[in-house]
Amino acid sequence: MSQYHIKSLEEYFQVYHKSVKDPETFWAEIAEEHFVWRKPWDKVLEWDFTKPEVTWFQGAQLNITENCLDRHLKTRPNKTAILFEPNDPKEEAQHISYKQLHERVCQYANVLKDMGVQKGDRVCIYLPMIPELAISVLACARIGAIHSVVFAGFSSTALATRINDCDCKMVITSDGSFRGNKTIDLKGIVDEALQQCDGVETVLVAQRIHSEVNMKKGRDYWLHILLDLAYKDCVPAIMEAEDPLFILYTSGSTGSPKGMVHSTAGYMVYTAYTFKNVFNYEENDVFWCTADIGWITGHSYIVYGPLCNGATTVMFEGVPTYPDWGRFWQIVEKHKVNQFYTAPTAIRALAKENLDYVKKYDLSSLKVLGTVGEPINEEAWHWYDDHVGKGNCPIVDTWWQTETGGILISPIPFVTPTIPTYATLPLPGIQPCLMDDEGNEIKKTKAQGRLCMKYPWPSMARTIWGNHERYRNTYFSAFRNHYFTGDGALRDSTGNYRITGRVDDVIIVSGHNLGTAPIEDAINEHPAVAESAIVGFPHDVKGTALYGFVILKETGAGRDQNNLRKEINQLITDRIGPIAKLDKIQFTPGLPKTRSGKIMRRILRKIASGDAENLGDISTLLNPEVVKEIKEHTL
Repeated sequence: MSQYHIKSLEEYFQVYHKSVKDPETFWAEIAEEHFVWRKPWDKVLEWDFTKPEVTWFQGAQLNITENCLDRHLKTRPNKTAILFEPNDPKEEAQHISYKQLHERVCQYANVLKDMGVQKGDRVCIYLPMIPELAISVLACARIGAIHSVVFAGFSSTALATRINDCDCKMVITSDGSFRGNKTIDLKGIVDEALQQCDGVETVLVAQRIHSEVNMKKGRDYWLHILLDLAYKDCVPAIMEAEDPLFILYTSGSTGSPKGMVHSTAGYMVYTAYTFKNVFNYEENDVFWCTADIGWITGHSYIVYGPLCNGATTVMFEGVPTYPDWGRFWQIVEKHKVNQFYTAPTAIRALAKENLDYVKKYDLSSLKVLGTVGEPINEEAWHWYDDHVGKGNCPIVDTWWQTETGGILISPIPFVTPTIPTYATLPLPGIQPCLMDDEGNEIKKTKAQGRLCMKYPWPSMARTIWGNHERYRNTYFSAFRNHYFTGDGALRDSTGNYRITGRVDDVIIVSGHNLGTAPIEDAINEHPAVAESAIVGFPHDVKGTALYGFVILKETGAGRDQNNLRKEINQLITDRIGPIAKLDKIQFTPGLPKTRSGKIMRRILRKIASGDAENLGDISTLLNPEVVKEIKEHTL
C-alpha cells in the first residue's frame, strides 16, 4: 500500500482509515520516508483547539530549501525546476534547472544576508510573476527570514498596511511589470507605500520592464548588480519545525487584513503530500498552476509543493486574454503541460469566447485538470471537461483556504469518482464535520451545515501575526474544539462534500476572498457618503460580483451619480486594489436594519440577486419601508 501516492479507491479508503485512526503514526511515516531532516522530532503532534495551539514534528530541525533544491542535485540536477513563460509570447521561455535554481537561490540568499537580513526578519516581496519572485521566496527560506508576499495588484495603501503590520525590514520589488499590453509602475507604488513605512531599511529592485525609476540613495539597490557579485553557495539556516516560514495576508470580515502565519515542517510535509496525490504527479510531467504567487495557491502549488517533489512547475507572467483568448491553450501545447490548475472565473471567461480558441491547439498532453478559489458551477465544469479535457482528464475541484495551507477536500484523479460541483472526499488526515446552528455536530451522513474540522492537519496556520486572540476568535470560538472554516457545505449520502459558500461577511470574487468591512471603510471615506453596505450577487464570469448600497449625505444628493460611482470605485482601487471594485452601486435613502442597528445583509443579498419577492418577514425591522424603496430602484 502506497501512503504517499494513492493509486486506487481501495487504497484511498485504507489510507484514509489509517490516517484518522492513528494520525500521528500516519504523518510520522510520511515525514520520515519522503523528506530530509537535520534532526528528527521528539513528538509528532501536540494540540489544544481551545487555546488554540498546534505543534507538529516538535523538536525536529530542517531547512525547507534543502527539500526543494539540494536533495534533487544528486538525482535530477539538469531537470527543469521552473519553466518561465513570459507575458509576451514572442519572448523566449526560460528553463531553469534544479542546479541553476539552487545556484540562483544561494546567490540571492547571500545578497539578503549582505544587506543585513537575519533569521526571523520579515521581508516583503512585491513582484510580478517572474522567476525572481519564486527565487526571492526560496532565498528568504534559505536563511530563515520570514517572507510576506503581497500580490502585485494591490494598491500602495494596501501594501503599506501589510508592510507595517509585520514590521518588514526589506521590500523586494521590480521597476515594473507587464500585464497583457500594459505596463505597471510597481516601483512607484512601492515608493508611495514607503512614505507610510518607517521600518523599511532596504529596497531591492529587479529589472523587468527597463523603465526609468527613482532610486533613493542608501535605501534602493538594483538586484542584478548585487547578484553578479554574490557567492553561488549558501549554507542553509537550520530551522526548528515550528519556526514561521511565511506570513500571508487574507481579507478579514472585519477590520484589517489578517497575517496568517505558516510554520516550516508541517506546511512542507502537507503541501508536498497533497501535490503528489491531488495532481497525480509523475516524474517527467509538466505541471502548471495559473495562480499568482501572491496568493496561497501560488505558494503551495507553484513553489513549495512541486519543488519538494522534484517537479517541473510553470510560472506564467501574463493573462489568459493576451495576445488573444487562446493563450492558455497555446502554452499547454507549447510546453506539453500534463496538469493544469486554474480558477473557475478563468474557465467561465474562456467559455464565453469562440471555441476555435481551444480547438486550434493540441491539448492531448493533459492528464489532470484542476479548479481552485471557489466552487465551480456545473456549466463551467462540463465546458472544461468536454472542450479542454476531451472527457479524458479527471477534474479535481479543490477546496481549501489561505488558512489551511494546502488542499483539504478534493477528488484524487483516477481514484475517487468526480461529481460536478462537489469537492467530493476529504484527503487523508482531514477530519471534516458539519455543525448545526446550536453548535452540535450533525451525525447523519446526508446533511447541510457549517463546515468545520475536528482534528488538526500539518499545514494549518498557527496564528495571526501579532494577534493570537483574533486567530482564536475568528476560527475557534464559533464551535468549541473545532476549526470553523467560515463556509457552509452539504454532504451527500455517500459522504461527498459540496461547498455552498461563505456564511460570514467575506465574499469570494474571481476566486479572491474580499472582506466587506475594508471595502465599506474605503467607500465611507468619500465626503459625500454617509453609510454603505456591500453584498455579493451572481455574475456569469466572476461567479460573484460586488453590489454596493450607498447612502449619501445631503451634500452628495444633488451630485451626478455616474461621477460619484467612478469616484467611489477609484477610492476602493486606491485603498485596496482594482480587484475590489464594485460592479453595481445603488444610491439609497436608507439600509434595512434590526432594532439593534445591525444591517440585514440577507435582505440586501436577495435584492441584489434578483430575488426580491422572497424576503421573508421584514415587519420586525426598524425601518421596513426602506426595503420597498430599495427594491423599486434596484439596478
